[in-house]
Amino acid sequence: MKLKDRIAQNNTIIYGIMCIVLLIDILQLWLLISTMNAYLGGDRSVLLPAAAVSIVCLVLNAGLIRYIYQIEKVF
Repeated sequence: MKLKDRIAQNNTIIYGIMCIVLLIDILQLWLLISTMNAYLGGDRSVLLPAAAVSIVCLVLNAGLIRYIYQIEKVF
């Protein structure tokens, strides 16, 4: 495989991963807004599940960003 083809393939993978990161960030923002809305409405039972899901989103994003750096190290 030529170097130019490998770079194009890696760019496609990186763009795909960045789209997934963006979707997770949007999900996390929606989660924050809905949790704040529920909390201000008096429902405190959503705090711990929302915090757990937010931490999972953080770990996913960190793992994906780390994977991108590992891909770029090869070149």
